Amino acid sequence: MVPNERLQYVGIVQLLLHFGWKWVGLITTDDQAGEHFLHALEPMLSKHEICSDFTERAPVIAHVVDTIQIFYNTSTGFLKGNATAIVLHGETSSIIWLSVVTWLRTLTNLEETEGNSTGKVWITTAQIDFAFTSIQRSWDVEIFQGALTFAIYSNELTGFQTFLQTVRPPWTHQDGFFKNFWEEEFGCSLPNSRRPADNSELCTGEERLESLPATFFEMSMTGHSYTIYNIAYALAYAVHFMDIKKKKTREHMDRMPWQLHSFLQWLSFNNSAGDEIVLDDHGELAGGFDLRNLVTFPNNSYARVKVGRLDPQAPPGKALIIQEDRITWHKKLTHVPPSSVCNDKCKPGYSRKKKEGEKFCCYDCAPCPDGEISDQEDMESCVACPEDHYSHSSQDQCIAKTQNFLSFAEPLGIAFISLALFAALLTALVLAIFVKHRDTPIVKANNRSLTYLLLVSILLCFLCSCLFVGQPKQVTCFLRQTAFGIIFSVAVSSVLAKTVTVVAAFMASKPGNIFRKWMGKRMTYSIVISCSLVQVAICTLWLSSSPPFPDMDKHSLSREIIVQCNEGSVAMFYSVLGYMGFLATVCCVVAFLARKLPDSFNEAKFITFSMLVFCSVWLSFVPAYLSTKGKDMVAMEIFSILASSAGLLGCIFAPKCYIIILKPELNSRKHLVRKKNQ
Repeated sequence: MVPNERLQYVGIVQLLLHFGWKWVGLITTDDQAGEHFLHALEPMLSKHEICSDFTERAPVIAHVVDTIQIFYNTSTGFLKGNATAIVLHGETSSIIWLSVVTWLRTLTNLEETEGNSTGKVWITTAQIDFAFTSIQRSWDVEIFQGALTFAIYSNELTGFQTFLQTVRPPWTHQDGFFKNFWEEEFGCSLPNSRRPADNSELCTGEERLESLPATFFEMSMTGHSYTIYNIAYALAYAVHFMDIKKKKTREHMDRMPWQLHSFLQWLSFNNSAGDEIVLDDHGELAGGFDLRNLVTFPNNSYARVKVGRLDPQAPPGKALIIQEDRITWHKKLTHVPPSSVCNDKCKPGYSRKKKEGEKFCCYDCAPCPDGEISDQEDMESCVACPEDHYSHSSQDQCIAKTQNFLSFAEPLGIAFISLALFAALLTALVLAIFVKHRDTPIVKANNRSLTYLLLVSILLCFLCSCLFVGQPKQVTCFLRQTAFGIIFSVAVSSVLAKTVTVVAAFMASKPGNIFRKWMGKRMTYSIVISCSLVQVAICTLWLSSSPPFPDMDKHSLSREIIVQCNEGSVAMFYSVLGYMGFLATVCCVVAFLARKLPDSFNEAKFITFSMLVFCSVWLSFVPAYLSTKGKDMVAMEIFSILASSAGLLGCIFAPKCYIIILKPELNSRKHLVRKKNQ
């Protein structure tokens, strides 16, 4: 005639989860019922990551005196526990035992600890009534203030209050239970009682049940009383239906108790309170539980306020409905709703770290490593940020990474573009000067066509650096390395051709020398074309096999995404650089050997310096390129292009421009002949 007990355990777990109570105490009776309770509840607690601070088995006692004796012989570990929420299971005697233990703690002046019984949240099962004995009349019921109790549904019956108000002591009949109850509750002796009167104190007959505090007798219909009332009616209906069946079948035999079982299944009737009582096919009451809050008063009375409902028909996980605003908590709780955990929750930015030798509810809080976060309290582990995000310094949120590339809008990009355009204009100006003075000896010397080709190549090298500024695209990635590789190869090939021209001119001046027939434009052009075609072939192979492409590097920098051109084939990239280095080295060696050849406008010295600058820049570029990332790497490459191009322009053409513009008297055939004769 009570709802399924397992539903009550589900309600206890959901109540603990609702308030986040993960560290609880368990008190049950030291008998078979208590073992069944622990066997059923503890796996459910573990499944929902709830730990027990302690498990106390209260002895099954008959009297307060027995409790006092047991108190000194047993361990009351719950007095030292630090769990705020304590689940109390058993019978009404468990409340008596608990109140006696708490009272004895006060008498023995046990040291106040964090785990004392005051300021607790007691969670009791439906089997328990808050009832005391006469010896506890002066004890304070306040320790149970705010208790949350599961209760069987009850309703007020018509005439029940009137009946209780008219009950008188049993002067005549010999109802032993009634007499013992009356003497126990009112502390007096009835006539012909075996209990000796204390100071000749006899019952007057004027005692009224409504004068008793609720801790000794409740005037309202309790769940237990309501259940007994419904049991009597259910049995009456079952007997009635059995008699009807026997009359129909004309059976004449005595009624046996076991014959009532089939009639109690699927029994349904309305009681006098207007409630429908329904039993299922197992003969169990098809109903739920009420959740009630115990509110105590200074006069040692209490009221139980309904604050929730445990509905067996609700979806899983939503069986318990709680009206939290109606709950009155214990006045000694520091904050409400209270917390009941082994240790404080880990703040965002931290994750739980298991303590060795402790239950899983007890843990340390470890900060999240770089790149991981926890954005909620008490997270089991930190979560890695997405690749395009990084963790905030507090490790509680992921922040989107900014894109890292050398843009046209930032100062460094503007500076490089301005410098490249200025250098290109300066190169164009030099070209214009040479074109204007193309018939002068200094321009005609060392092959005028090569000079023009070299200046155009240097001009394109300066402009090529602009391809490295801005967000990488498919076209710019395709052209960046190959364009500057081919253009630089043409420039260095032109310088090499000019150097070879100086050597060949000197060698051809000797009578009968084989170099005489190779003198002329055919040799110089063949050098430029052949050397440049090798670089073109390397770049063609690169673009056809594994061309550069736009890429995002999300890992090299912690807070930025590097938007870059992936070189595709690193080997081909270094082949392009290596070939340019090879040409520059050959050119430098040849120029160094020809630096002292007798010629009026021998460029070998200037070419040597320009190649030294060129080689120094690109030799420094390789380690710098490998040790930098993002826009710094791009800036290093732009600087190398501008510096090496400026080295060619300055070392080779600055002296000639000086003579053409400032020393025109030196730019004459007369001076050429005089210097040659010297």
